Formats: sequence, C-alpha cells, structure tokens
Amino acid sequence: MSSLPAALPAAGASPSPSPSPSGSTAPAVPTLQDAQDSATNAASWVEQNWSTWLAMGLQILLVVVVAVALRAVVRRAITQLIDRMTRTAQAVDGGGALGGLLVNAERRRQRAAAIGSVLRSVASFLILGTAALMVLSTFKINLAPLLASAGVAGVAIGFGARNLVTDFLSGVFMILEDQYGVGDTIDAGVASGEVIEVGLRVTKLRGDSGEIWYVRNGEVKRIGNLSQGWATAGVDVTVKASEDLDRVKATLDEVAEKLSKEEPWNELLWGPVEVLGLDSVLIDSMVVRVSARTMPGKSVTVERELRWRIKRAFDAADIRIVGGATAVEDVADTPDPTAAVAAPSAYANADSPQVAATAPIATQRPAPPGK
Repeated sequence: MSSLPAALPAAGASPSPSPSPSGSTAPAVPTLQDAQDSATNAASWVEQNWSTWLAMGLQILLVVVVAVALRAVVRRAITQLIDRMTRTAQAVDGGGALGGLLVNAERRRQRAAAIGSVLRSVASFLILGTAALMVLSTFKINLAPLLASAGVAGVAIGFGARNLVTDFLSGVFMILEDQYGVGDTIDAGVASGEVIEVGLRVTKLRGDSGEIWYVRNGEVKRIGNLSQGWATAGVDVTVKASEDLDRVKATLDEVAEKLSKEEPWNELLWGPVEVLGLDSVLIDSMVVRVSARTMPGKSVTVERELRWRIKRAFDAADIRIVGGATAVEDVADTPDPTAAVAAPSAYANADSPQVAATAPIATQRPAPPGK
C-alpha cells in the first residue's frame, strides 16, 4: 500500500477541472488539517481561560446568593419590627380609654403598612442595586461613565418630577411623624374633612357634604388635627342687660351639673362645664360664655345639647334669650307703627275733585270745513 504522501502527488497529477465560464476562482474548501488546527486552538484557549471563567461565575453566583439572602433577611426583620411596634402600641393603648380613642386599629394598620412598605422598598433598592454594580464590575466593566450617566439622568428626572418627589417625601414624613391618620378630622388648608385614606402621594378626605377630596401631600403647608387630644365646646348665651346675673349663672350651673351626670354626655365631657363669665356687654344686651372640654370630634354635639338645655332652663326660669348682639324690645313697649303715618290724601281717590282738577286739558280738534 502506498503511503499518504505518495498518494497526494498522484492525486495532484490528475487533470484539473476546466475554468468556469465567468473566470472566477472557486472558494477554497477547508481541509481536515484546518479543522484540526481550529479545534486545537479552541481547546487551548478554553484550557487557558476556564479557570478565569469559573472564578467569575462563582463570584457572580456568590454575589447573587448573598444579595437575595440579605434582602430576604432585611425584609423579614422590617416586617417583624413593624408588627412588634403595632403590638406594643396596642398594649399601651389598651391601658386607657384615651389611647384607644386617639389611635384606632385602622389608622395604626395603615400607618404601619405604609412605613413597612417604604422601608422594604428602600432596603431592596440598596441591596439589589449594590449587587448589580458588583456583578458589572466582575465583567471588568468601567462603572465610572455608567455612574456619571445615571447621576445626570437622576438629576434630570428629579427636576422634571420634582412635584412627585415633594409629594412622596412629604407623605413619608407625615406618616413617620404621625401627624394624622384614618378617622381623624383635619383642616389641611386646601380642604378639610375626615381622613379615609393616607397614601405616600395623596391623602383622601371626606368632606362635610360627603364629597371626597384628593389632597397632594406636597401641597399641604399646614395641618390642623381636630381629633387629637381634646376639643372645646363653647356656647354664647345672649340675654337682656336687665337680667340678674346671679340668677343667670345659677341656672347655667344647674344645667351644667345635670348634663355632667347623664348618659351619654358624662362620657363625652372630659371636664366640667364652666361658666366663664361675661364675654361682652352692650347697651341693651350681654353675652355669657359657657365652655366645656369634650372628646375629640364631639364638640358640636355637646354644643347643640347645651343650647337645647339652656333654652329650656331659661324658659322655665323666665329668663329671656335675645337673638342678636342688640336686644329687641318687647311688643308692649314698641309704639304703634301706624301712629306716625299721615291720614290718607284726597288724591288717593281717582274720582275726587282734586284728581279731576289735576287732569290734563284735552286737545280740541278743528272742525272739518263745510260744517
């Protein structure tokens, strides 16, 4: 058998194929030796770099595993912390009626949920963002241009969405500081009513007429919470200046004492009903001020009941309440309004001679010719 080198020249001595009519050269067909050389080079390149790839893969896997585990641990810790704060608040509030009235369950739940959501979102952003930068650095990517571009883009987005950022930050601080919550009655300046939902961007209020106000947190410059602490019920009683002040005060004290002992007003009153004295004195009337400290949000109810009872007590004691700053005189003392009216004039009768004398003279028409 002839060897492979001897066979190759023999094969080369065979007549070559005729050239194509177009005159172009046929593409070279890769030989077995070329394929063997390519495979050898690839295997050599893989052998030289497999350790680097393995190290990079293990590093990326370690970063991802640590980031996911750390995120899960931090989120769980935040959830447990929020739950513990809620349970502690419930235990403290359960010790007295005042705490239970000021902070209800729904308000506490929404506040805890909002705070937990913000903390978990911030923790996830920081952990996953740091892990992504570490993975990119593993691939030998220069992070300086990326961070610079991200900074410029962040500034541009923040400038364009500054109102949204302001609303969000204001909502976070409102929730953290517990300025108001669900069930509170507040005066936010732009709107007032009962809080039905507290969000990080918008607060929903139920107005006195049933309307719902959507107030952006960034637009609230001042907040008056009418449901925290206590409220004041004040009633101004206007009586005639001729009334006996001692009798008026005694009647008001009797009304206050009865109101403080009856259900359910004794629970709504957080202090005694006090007669503060004369609020103003006019020529023919005077105003006596009555005040009481009440449960938050119940001042209007107590004021209405006080007015009702004071009116009935004054009627029984024959003490007259006037309806304004100036008292209206009795009907018996008021002069007859017709006394100053003059007698009817003769000109009021259309058939009277006086009216006929003032009538205009009729124009005489000329008689037609021939008559």
